[in-house]
Amino acid sequence: MTATFFSQLQERIPNEVMTTLIDGVLGVETELRAQVQSDIRMVQDIGEHTLEAGGKRLRPALVMLSAQATGLPYLADRCVKLGACLEMIHMATLVHDDVIDGASTRRGRATAGRVFGDTASILAGDVLLAKAMRILAVDGDLAIIRMTSDGVVEMAEGEVLELQFRNEWTMPEEDYLRVLRMKTAAYVEICCRTGAMVAGADEETTDLLGTFGHHLGMAFQIIDDLLDYTGDSQKTGKPLGTDYREGCMTLPLMRLRPHLSEAENERFARQFGEDPSTEEVTALIQLMHERGALAEARAVATEHEQKAMAALAALPATPQRELLSCVTEFVSGRDQ
Repeated sequence: MTATFFSQLQERIPNEVMTTLIDGVLGVETELRAQVQSDIRMVQDIGEHTLEAGGKRLRPALVMLSAQATGLPYLADRCVKLGACLEMIHMATLVHDDVIDGASTRRGRATAGRVFGDTASILAGDVLLAKAMRILAVDGDLAIIRMTSDGVVEMAEGEVLELQFRNEWTMPEEDYLRVLRMKTAAYVEICCRTGAMVAGADEETTDLLGTFGHHLGMAFQIIDDLLDYTGDSQKTGKPLGTDYREGCMTLPLMRLRPHLSEAENERFARQFGEDPSTEEVTALIQLMHERGALAEARAVATEHEQKAMAALAALPATPQRELLSCVTEFVSGRDQ
């Protein structure tokens, strides 16, 4: 979440609701700062480096907003701690992802792996994950512990599934969508369900917020994959077409494949994940625009956004529900 996003909300959301959200987000940031402290200097340095890279803090915000959207009383401090826990798990996966991908930058900053080395970064990511598990244990809600543990397993298995398809030009779309569900959507769903569970919501309300989170997560990742081909490199911190360069098949490229001639298909398949030239990547992106692949992928994201909004519509109309609608619009319109 950005300062611009919060300022845009002022016109639509009552001040007291916004104050509660901002206080919660600031509370999460304070908790994260406390959690990365360590007697082991390198562990602390890597944790602080990862925090300073910033981030939208979308996941802890969803925990708090989902609790508020139930209309039930809830413990704000518990939301802050569990929101920080879920953000720490996310941070750990990013540290590990950067090592796996050999990434040198994230959000325009050097990755932990580049600054501190891969081995230290992997171990520091493990520490973040272990500390997140400790927060869950102290909270003591077995249903949330079980759900989050299952989600971490699913994320890790999703990473392995994605790895199996690395450099696979013919990866089926259903497998791509399965990876998205496992790596991203299921975890965003967990964040929304956690907020509902903290508030003691009934099963129907919890399921509605979970459905919202699932489709929000699907839309978020598809748009992320679109930005790899359409975004501003200065904002994303990586060159356009990074997924193509690294052999990572995503929806924009999948939707282009049927529109390629046999010769074009052979040409782009041959260079997929094989360090293609900037000229080749530019030509690929041009074809994505001209042949409607980007529009097709965007339509799939829009479908998930609409399903997320439909789930919200079944909840009572409150400023908190409106805030979740705003988050959906933020995800839809983001440029980084």
